[in-house]
Amino acid sequence: MKAHKISSAPVPMRWVGPIAISGNVLTDSLSVPLATYESPLWHSVGRGARVSRLCEGGIKTTLIDERMTRSILLEAADAGVALNAWQRLQGLRDEMQAVVSQSSRFAKLIDLHHQIVGNLLYIRLEFTTGDASGHNMVTNAADHLMRWFMETFPELSYGSISGNYCSDKKATAVNGILGRGKNVVAEILIPRDICERRLLTTPEKVVDLNIKKNLLGTLMAGGIRSANAHYANMLLAFYMSTGQDAANIVEGSQGVTHAEVREGNLYFSCTLPNLIVGTVGNGKGLDFVEDNLQQLGCREEREPGANARRLAAICATVVLCGELSLLAAQTNPGELMQAHIQLERG
Repeated sequence: MKAHKISSAPVPMRWVGPIAISGNVLTDSLSVPLATYESPLWHSVGRGARVSRLCEGGIKTTLIDERMTRSILLEAADAGVALNAWQRLQGLRDEMQAVVSQSSRFAKLIDLHHQIVGNLLYIRLEFTTGDASGHNMVTNAADHLMRWFMETFPELSYGSISGNYCSDKKATAVNGILGRGKNVVAEILIPRDICERRLLTTPEKVVDLNIKKNLLGTLMAGGIRSANAHYANMLLAFYMSTGQDAANIVEGSQGVTHAEVREGNLYFSCTLPNLIVGTVGNGKGLDFVEDNLQQLGCREEREPGANARRLAAICATVVLCGELSLLAAQTNPGELMQAHIQLERG
């Protein structure tokens, strides 16, 4: 069979910003790379970035948690056997970590959850993975653990190395509740005059639209642990320019936009419990990716995991910039479509 030539045609990329950022991971002002065919996105994120520089503290980011997951599927004779095995597992955490250490020097087992369906035992294994996003690392650790489980509990047999309770690249309630990747909250407090002059709207209009569109509209659509306008747009553009697995925008775009009027000003936040990003691993060896990570300050000598946490916090600010700009535009009849016509059709 004839091999197909790999195309070198790039996705259009621009640097946008700078964005003013503060929080428990970094305090900085920096521009961000966004690779997209949707050219208005550069301008939308750019408008949010300009607003960030006019607000005290810019966009505040708080990293709440981090974990990468892989769920395994084991089979037993019946539910009672499965439950007994699970209960006995609880006292063997140290032994399990010793097995994990044989697979990687960075993977650390931090928690596990389970579901029993009939005679099937699903175990959701949760790890920290240093600066890697961790897909392969946790699968390798799970593979080691699975063999150890079946040796330690011969009443259990192999079902699958991935039982979908992870849940990888699927929109699920479990990820929204327990998290997968980096859990980051991005917040900004925008004075009323800046909201009116720069976003051409009012705090009251943004809050009202967020309720009616993001909350109620998503409820009517049957959304899963999610209430936002377009997180996926910013995530894909940022993921493509920093060497991430783009398919992870499926769970990454699960998040909640929240807005309030505070003493006449606009409080605006984006909560993203499933940001799956890394600064080492597959996809990071390309020259343009290395250059982008370097410019973002994510190639420094830091403790394991610190560069990836920095990248996640930056990513969350990008999402907030684009989300804020779009919601503001949609409070005004015709503004969104006019912007697309001008920017995409020239």
